[in-house]
Amino acid sequence: MNDITFAVLGTGGIGRRALEVSQYKDALTPVAACDRHGVAFDFDGLEVDELLAATEGNIDNEVSTDGGTATAESGVKQHGEDRGVVASSQARASDDPIQEIIDHGDRIDAVLLALPNYEHDFIPRTADRFLEGGYSGVMIDVLKRSRVIDMLDDRSDGFEDAGITFICGAGATPGLLTGAASLAAQSFVEVTDVDIWWGVGLKSGYEDNRGTVREDIAHLPEYDIETARDLSDEEIEAIIDDHDGAIEFEDMEHADDVLLERAGVCAADDVSVGGILDVRNDEKPTTTTVRVTGTTFDGETATNTFQLGDATSMEANVNGPALGYLKAGVRRNRAGEYGVYGPAELMPGF
Repeated sequence: MNDITFAVLGTGGIGRRALEVSQYKDALTPVAACDRHGVAFDFDGLEVDELLAATEGNIDNEVSTDGGTATAESGVKQHGEDRGVVASSQARASDDPIQEIIDHGDRIDAVLLALPNYEHDFIPRTADRFLEGGYSGVMIDVLKRSRVIDMLDDRSDGFEDAGITFICGAGATPGLLTGAASLAAQSFVEVTDVDIWWGVGLKSGYEDNRGTVREDIAHLPEYDIETARDLSDEEIEAIIDDHDGAIEFEDMEHADDVLLERAGVCAADDVSVGGILDVRNDEKPTTTTVRVTGTTFDGETATNTFQLGDATSMEANVNGPALGYLKAGVRRNRAGEYGVYGPAELMPGF
C-alpha cells in the first residue's frame, strides 16, 4: 500500500495516542492535527514527539463543540501555561481549526475524529462540514453511542456521492471487540447472545483521561450525556471516590449492538456491554472478554470466547485498531467503495 497521509481532529488522550501509535504502523504519515486552540501541518510528516510534548497535560484540548469556531490567539495561556498544539513550532493559532483541515483535504487521505461525544450530533455535524467542504477520502471515529450510528447512516448517500468512506465505532469497543464478535460468530448459523465485558485500568488517572472518564460516567443509570457534560471536575472526582476508584457499568448504550446488527451477526437486543473502569490502578480490574453464543449447523449450542491480554493497555486497544481500521478504510476508498461501514463489516461476512 502507498503511504497514507492522515489528520487527527482533537489532541486529547485518544488523539495524542493515535499520533504516538502511528509511529509504529507501516505506511502511515500524520500530516495534520488540531485542537480548539490551533492547527499543525507538515506534509512531510509531523514531528510527533514535539507535538506530543506541546500537548502533554493539556486537559482542554478538544476541538470546540461549536463545530470548530472557537478562537485562539497566538501565545494564549490557560492556567498559566502554554496550551494545545499552538505551543508547537509546527503549529499556529486558528479561528477555525477544523476548516483549515478541510481546506487542505486534497492532501489528506484519512481523518481520525478523536473528538468528544457530549453532544450526540457533534461528530455527524463535523462530518457535514467535510461533505460541504468537498472532502473525498476516509473518515474514522471511535464513538461509543448507538444512536449516533443512525445519524451517520442518514448521511450515507452524501458520503457515497462525495467519495467518502466513513468507518464508525472503530476503537476497542466498539471496534476491536465488535470485530472479534463477528469473527467468533462464523462458527454458528444463528447467534443468540453476544456479551462484551471490558476492564480498563488508567494508570494516569482521571487527570489525563477526563474525556474518557466523563463519557463513561454518562453510561451510569443516574446520568446521561447531558448531565455528565455539565458535571464539574470536583463532582466527577466525588463520583470516583464514591466507587473507590473503580466504576462498574452494566447494559451500556454501546454501538456494538447496532454495528453487529447491521453486519447481520445478530439482533441489537441480543448484545450486552458492560465493564469496570479503574482510574487508580495500573492493572485491569477484570479481563476484557467477548462471549458469542449460538447454534451450529448441526444443531449444537456453544460459546466462543475471545480475551484481550491483561497487559494490553486501553491506548493499545483503542488506537492500534483505530489506525488499523483507518488503513482498511483507505484500501476500500482507493477501490471506489464509499459510504458508511462498521468494524464488523470489515470482517468475514456472516
